[in-house]
Amino acid sequence: MNQQFELFEIANPCIGLCKSNKKGYCFGCLRSRIERQLWHDMTTEQQREVLRLIAGRKQRIEQMRQRKDEQLGFDFEDTAGAGKLF
Repeated sequence: MNQQFELFEIANPCIGLCKSNKKGYCFGCLRSRIERQLWHDMTTEQQREVLRLIAGRKQRIEQMRQRKDEQLGFDFEDTAGAGKLF
C-alpha cells in the first residue's frame, strides 16, 4: 500500500473553550481527555480518526437537541382533538 505524503499539518480542533463534562469530553472541541493529551503525539492518520469521531459526536448532539426540541414543542394553543370538559 502506498503511503500518501501529507503536505499540511492537521490543525488542532481546540477552539479555546476548554471545559469538560462528567465523562471527560471537552465542550469546545468534543475530544476526550486522552485525545486532547495525545494530539501532538498522534500520527496524521490518528488525528484524522479523532476528527471523524468528533464529527460523529457533533451529529449525535444535534440529533439529541432536535429530539428535545420536538418533545418540548407542544402547541398548547392547539385544542383540536380535545373535547369540551364542561
